[in-house]
Amino acid sequence: MPAKANSAFMKPLKLSADLEAVVGKGPMPRSEVVKKLWAYIKKNNLQDPKAKRNIIADAKLKVVFGGKAVVDMFEMTKLVSKHLS
Repeated sequence: MPAKANSAFMKPLKLSADLEAVVGKGPMPRSEVVKKLWAYIKKNNLQDPKAKRNIIADAKLKVVFGGKAVVDMFEMTKLVSKHLS
């Protein structure tokens, strides 16, 4: 029998307007938000080439990241949480 997915993790969440500008219209599960964020980061070449863990924010991401120009991938998930409800 396959393992059950964590239903809390898969629960669609409401997104802030700032986050929707980057990942598209919600609601969507946190896992989907992170997947779409990474797609946006890679499409716009926003990963620091020397330190791949760092994301260099463009204008849209800077709003989501609370005005920070550079965040690491672990800090990113914490900052994005503020835009989910």
